[in-house]
Amino acid sequence: MASDQTAALDWKDGIIPVSTQFDDPYYSITDGLAETRHVFLTGNDLPARFRDGFHIAELGFGTGLNMLAALLDWRQAGIAGRLHFTSFEAFPMTAPDIDRALQAFPEARAIADPFLDQWATGARQITLDDLSAEIIVGDARATLPDWAGRADAWFLDGFAPAKNPELWDTDLLRQVARHTAPGGTAATYTAAGFVRRALADAGFDVTRVPGHGRKRHMTTARMPV
Repeated sequence: MASDQTAALDWKDGIIPVSTQFDDPYYSITDGLAETRHVFLTGNDLPARFRDGFHIAELGFGTGLNMLAALLDWRQAGIAGRLHFTSFEAFPMTAPDIDRALQAFPEARAIADPFLDQWATGARQITLDDLSAEIIVGDARATLPDWAGRADAWFLDGFAPAKNPELWDTDLLRQVARHTAPGGTAATYTAAGFVRRALADAGFDVTRVPGHGRKRHMTTARMPV
């Protein structure tokens, strides 16, 4: 069982969770699932790079939408074996709040029950036939340095840098780089200059690319082999 400091929420229009800690919504008001696919999956050249044991790591678990989107694409691609997913989250949402949030995305909600059933018990290690996920609860600045893994792809999905600068600071992004496999990638919806510079300083080759919807730009990054 986990002892978590859970997320404090308001609900915009009754359907969009907004963090009262960071005064920021958890996903795009227009189409969060399409944004997830554009930013985090396409931004990391997925599902083309998927293989058995492929490891995604993430800053900011939120509603679990990114994990479910990755699992949807994994299944659609017909990959044999198991996807690994590790997420770092300071303020995990409760199972009922995640369930409520996912109602906006029927495709993701349709595969969410096995995850939600385990999450509701307090489990933070989720095991499905084709997914091994661990949600590491706490400040990523404290927990990521001690993580033993290395990711093939990173989803950098903290709240907006202006609202949550701690999740975008130089030292943390250096830890992201240290926990990235050679040739591994990262993607984020933000194109903030200081984020791109911090990723570059950490050793990534950084590219600004078109964003989703009305967002003009986002950022992708690759660790040299």
